[in-house]
Amino acid sequence: MLRLNGITKVFGGLTALEDVSFAVAEGSITGVIGPNGAGKTTLFNIVTGLYTQTTGEVYLGGKNISFLNTEELAGLGLVRTFQNVELFRQMTVLENVMVGLHTKSRSGIFSCAFKLPGQIKEEKFIREKSLEWLKFTGLTDMADITAGNLPFGKGRLLEISRALAAGPKIILMDEPAAGLNSKETAELASLIRRIRESGITIVLVEHDMDLVMDVCHAIVVLNLGKKLAEGTPREIQENPQVISAYLGDG
Repeated sequence: MLRLNGITKVFGGLTALEDVSFAVAEGSITGVIGPNGAGKTTLFNIVTGLYTQTTGEVYLGGKNISFLNTEELAGLGLVRTFQNVELFRQMTVLENVMVGLHTKSRSGIFSCAFKLPGQIKEEKFIREKSLEWLKFTGLTDMADITAGNLPFGKGRLLEISRALAAGPKIILMDEPAAGLNSKETAELASLIRRIRESGITIVLVEHDMDLVMDVCHAIVVLNLGKKLAEGTPREIQENPQVISAYLGDG
């Protein structure tokens, strides 16, 4: 589904990533872990078109997507969530999810201004699909609430709902459990599994090791901008280099 080939990123004289390569299997949940400063978010920013790598290529399926922008990538089925919850805080929960369906919209300024039949039909479709995703993430009862009034955990679910509304083949989640309590994290784990079961591939950057080991099929470990290890959760837990660099000896 996703393949990174020799990704290197240099900021001035600082090498943030060096020759990072790995592949993500279709239908899997792959975790990317590592200490702070390991290059995880930089890697996500490259894959999702926010940064351009210094060298290397990114492939989605068999297509080289290395130099596509975020909107083009969303059109191809690659979306992400962010470490800090990014919402349109003055819009309702439902309206936030409807924004996620913008790639499906074909109506122009003229048809929207004059409420032409095609635009009305399209708006109804977008609203109905958005409500389906709110139901999927358990936010139906909050559809009319202003997003800025949501508790933090619900805001995290809304961001995921909006990403799902774009109809992705693969979703990259940057620390989705950050700021969540234990109950919310358990609910997130269940949601991540259901997303995968719906046919969407997931790549997960996360510091919560219990969550990572619980939901992931494969894990990639970064350290100081380089790939340190790759394997199943059990293999990563037993890898001496990973234990020393990240998980801790005790």
